[in-house]
Amino acid sequence: MPHFTDIEVERYARHLILSEIGGPGQQRLSQARVLIVGAGGVGGPAALYLAAAGVGTLTLIDDDVVSLSNLHRQTLFTDADIGAPKVGAAQARLAAANPHIVIETRAERLTADNAAPLIAAHDVVIDGTDDFQTRLIVSDACVAARKPLASGALGRWTGQVAVFDGRPCYRCLVPEIPPEAETCARVGVVGALTGVIGSMAALEAVKIITGAGEPLTGRMMLYDGLAGTSRTVRIAPDPDCPSCG
Repeated sequence: MPHFTDIEVERYARHLILSEIGGPGQQRLSQARVLIVGAGGVGGPAALYLAAAGVGTLTLIDDDVVSLSNLHRQTLFTDADIGAPKVGAAQARLAAANPHIVIETRAERLTADNAAPLIAAHDVVIDGTDDFQTRLIVSDACVAARKPLASGALGRWTGQVAVFDGRPCYRCLVPEIPPEAETCARVGVVGALTGVIGSMAALEAVKIITGAGEPLTGRMMLYDGLAGTSRTVRIAPDPDCPSCG
């Protein structure tokens, strides 16, 4: 059994008795570094569950502040956080949820200039952003650094989660920024859907770190909240992809 304190043994007891995680898997979680790009609808619940799971270091990067319109879906925040940087408010909430982990924050936007060193310093990346430019930057940097990427996206009543680890990459799926890209601000989103997709992104990260089960690598799970259905499709690698090809 890896070296856990009595408090940690009790805190992670339900993980420790899982054959797929156990002591070795929990130890890997405690040593892992996970970067969450975007501390909003997808990144918030992902961060909460990864903090609760005992991921050793969580890094949040987001340049946004909390607004009133966030609160119907971004449950990391309360009225008292309105106007505050999202990463600062999230750090306080996550530290309260699990004081045994490290939470690092970057109150800035992830760009082509800062992505490479930031992503290289982590074991797994979760992309919860809502703009395609940032998604492509994250994907390209993950491919270059050979880091697994769990990507979550949603709008209206539907969401998707995929894992990219080398080839295919996200750019195989979305080669360029769509001309009529939709955002939650434009089309709306039912609040509870963010919890579904964010939690699934966290689950994929746990599987990647611990080696449990079969991550959604090279596959995308599509969830229709309005119909209560889901399906999983394979993502074909693009032979002409400028990133992973």
